[in-house]
Amino acid sequence: MHRFSLAGRTALVTGAARGLGRAFAVGLAEAGADLVLVDLPDAPGLARTEAAVRAHGRRAHVHTQDLARTGELSALADRVRADLGGPLHILVNNAGTAALERYNTITPESWQRVMRVNVDAVFFLSQRIAEHMVADGVPGRIITVTSKNALVAEAGLAHYNASKAAAQLLTETLAVELAPHGITANTLAPGMVETPIDGEFPFDREEFEAAYRARIPLGRYADPDECVGALLLLASDAGAYLTGTRLVVDGGVLADQMPRMRFMPPYRNTVPRP
Repeated sequence: MHRFSLAGRTALVTGAARGLGRAFAVGLAEAGADLVLVDLPDAPGLARTEAAVRAHGRRAHVHTQDLARTGELSALADRVRADLGGPLHILVNNAGTAALERYNTITPESWQRVMRVNVDAVFFLSQRIAEHMVADGVPGRIITVTSKNALVAEAGLAHYNASKAAAQLLTETLAVELAPHGITANTLAPGMVETPIDGEFPFDREEFEAAYRARIPLGRYADPDECVGALLLLASDAGAYLTGTRLVVDGGVLADQMPRMRFMPPYRNTVPRP
């Protein structure tokens, strides 16, 4: 298991206060990494994530930042490097935002907010941190959390779908440009995950989620911890030759063109028993 060890390395996770961000931060700490935790200044739960990282005997540096303030991200990267007093080895672009709106009700402000967080912040934070990795001679890892929505559209999420698809191709471009420096860039694309979701739903949410679970071949949403293994592969030496690719963790949704299983005859095992 030494291939998955992150001992002696430091990772930065955006959106670290809850959900996947917290699971990723704790998973990286369990693998031996120290953490830089980034979230909004008023993000509830950031102290809880910090405590969970420290409970694994790892250092936790907290930096608050609104990632939509794109012009401040280069300074954030410089501040993190100065605070660490040493190199950053892993960047996890996890923070994201979405709004459930029909295509003809999306305003320029809503569109720009989603793009600033999901695309602009990913690029400009990766840009500056990659420069530090190059300057430090670090064979770094850049991992951007996208979504199955980067690969297939979903109604009511035109801006979110577009942003995640853009982040995928952006990451592939970084993979090509950073490869000569030994830095990899990949995406992790989760499906539906049991995480807190804010915002209004203009429909019966329970009915929708029951229908969605029935659409998933594994029959359930993922627990955040079930996405950590894929992250550790991309972050560690075990994934050193993976770059410009994506790992989809969706319970089989994208593999199932048509949800026909529920209409098929019941399964009958043909293995003979004594």
